Amino acid sequence: MFGLHFLLAVGLSLSSLTLGAPTDANCTRESLEAAVADLLTAQTTGSSAAIKALSPSVTYTQNDKAGTISAGILASPLKIDHNRSEYDTTACATYSELIVADKAKPYVIGTQMRFTGDQITKVQTLVTTTGDWLFNVTGTLYWSSKENWDPIPAAQQDTRAVIQAAADAYLDIFNNKKVVVPWGSPCARLEGGSYTGKGLPTDSCNVGIPSGEDLTNRRYVIDETVGAVDVFLNFGGATGLPDSHQFRIESGKIRYVHTLTVMTASK
Repeated sequence: MFGLHFLLAVGLSLSSLTLGAPTDANCTRESLEAAVADLLTAQTTGSSAAIKALSPSVTYTQNDKAGTISAGILASPLKIDHNRSEYDTTACATYSELIVADKAKPYVIGTQMRFTGDQITKVQTLVTTTGDWLFNVTGTLYWSSKENWDPIPAAQQDTRAVIQAAADAYLDIFNNKKVVVPWGSPCARLEGGSYTGKGLPTDSCNVGIPSGEDLTNRRYVIDETVGAVDVFLNFGGATGLPDSHQFRIESGKIRYVHTLTVMTASK
């Protein structure tokens, strides 16, 4: 991870989480899309009240710290310059990447929302900004907006198991170099604002990966329609840095990787 391992201590190993809960009758792609639309409205207006499906007893964390959603990043009205979301109708969950290119207050935000029934009962947010790992919002906006995350034709979509297995292989190689990763060719990684892709068929994500780092406490949002999986985790063991790794999987191979890593735990 471009040398991040030098800053971290290796933590205790935790097992990965399972694929998610059975499909809920109230969980449809349309309902998840509506919740994300409300999330975007909430962020642009600075009011979490815009999220209509929010449970009164919702649990909220920001950068792995428990808090109150009305006092978190959603309390700050922000202009969103680019966003991308995925919708998991099996686990009843969403993931959204929000890019705010304001020079005074730049952010790249990753948010997972989880439903119980027809209410959002858990919201977990990672907020990265100046000082976080390789943060460069200009680069993030430029490269993210150029990528193709369009829906994959139904006959060509990978299963949830294949999508998660590809992501897990990538995450496991940080601590076990014997793991076989299904690298795509090309493959491009957006890490902070740093990009490994050059628009060439030979672009590779298999560069700068450290060893001896445990990526634990994995929480998945999987969207077969776009071949995407986002994984919230702790980088460097059980008490490691708050981190998000998002993947686009095509025909079982890793095509894109986006990472967010929070360096300042007090934020």
